[in-house]
Amino acid sequence: MSPRGVATPNVRERLFAAAERVVVRDGPGALTSRSVTTEAGCAKGLLHAHFAGLDEFVAELCLDRFARTAAQARALSGLAGQDTVVHNLSSVALALFDSGGPAISGLAMTRPAAALRIRQALEGGAPGFTAIQEAITGYLEAEQRLGRLADTVDPDTVALAVVGTAHHLLMTSWPGAPDPREPMERLVAALVAG
Repeated sequence: MSPRGVATPNVRERLFAAAERVVVRDGPGALTSRSVTTEAGCAKGLLHAHFAGLDEFVAELCLDRFARTAAQARALSGLAGQDTVVHNLSSVALALFDSGGPAISGLAMTRPAAALRIRQALEGGAPGFTAIQEAITGYLEAEQRLGRLADTVDPDTVALAVVGTAHHLLMTSWPGAPDPREPMERLVAALVAG
């Protein structure tokens, strides 16, 4: 535990990672500010020193994870012509399920104030599923220009199907549910094959 009065490095990420571990291990109902700070090994009041409350914390956690995945999706365009289209696209699709994605999405759904804050942030331009979808579309168009993806494949439709399926799997999963990665990988392979 960090001693009182000593700065805790990377506080946000430390708390976010701790929250993910709590939710994945014990489910959304187990998440409290105390469970997060205990898991993070830091002072009990640290979460409230950085966030207005647990709802703000949950919203910021979800938005942070969306932004990370959106950044990874934007990097797809630099991968055009490298590895395989299926591998590149799967890596972004599967990133949504990393770090407890299904559990964190379930957590947001159990906290209406957090869900509202997330929706408002997304409406205000925070990166989310729309940014991921646009990046996937751009990547697939680049692969078509290189001749690595058939012209019969519609990049917009593939991007929508990947993001829509990821959203569905995230919102209908729960701790202990079957791993959503396998159906996502099968979907990506089928869509890219046309």
